[in-house]
Amino acid sequence: MNYKQEILAYSPVNAQEMSEKKVILEYIERFPDTILLRENEFAHLTSSGFIMNEMLDKVLMVHHNIYKTWAWTGGHADGDEDLLHVALKEATEETGVKHIKPLMNTIASLDILPVWGHIKRGCYVPTHMHLSVAYILIADEKEAVEINREENSGVMWIPIEELEKYCNEPEILVVYHKLIQQAKNYVANKA
Repeated sequence: MNYKQEILAYSPVNAQEMSEKKVILEYIERFPDTILLRENEFAHLTSSGFIMNEMLDKVLMVHHNIYKTWAWTGGHADGDEDLLHVALKEATEETGVKHIKPLMNTIASLDILPVWGHIKRGCYVPTHMHLSVAYILIADEKEAVEINREENSGVMWIPIEELEKYCNEPEILVVYHKLIQQAKNYVANKA
């Protein structure tokens, strides 16, 4: 299934996702040649991994160099149409954890997230939107982690009840709590 079919198949969990799914699909139609590329400077698809432990009570997060907060892993598609692959690749690159697997092979969250203008590798990146496709990933919290100095200054397991203590982005906390609920619902429905 390609990324557009995967987004079409995704069932929004609330009104926000329903509206943003519509906008994301419209944007894909308007910009089919650049939607997966940063060259689309106003908005482009990104893929994130919300990495949880097997018990679903901790999240593996990185201390983001640009945003100066603990956050999920993820990045730009850079032309890769397999957004789950992008999420897994970014999770490994940013945490050093080698054995990460998807809890489920489908999208867990769709969001449009603003990225404010910032400096990256000495160049100014203008304000733009990330059309965020997120997946819930699972890792063993006993596996060694490694900081990726280019991307982050820390890698740490955070208990889900302490996310507010570490994340200073209230709008992203809403997404994290939505993903935690999605993970719990998925496991409960599998049982």
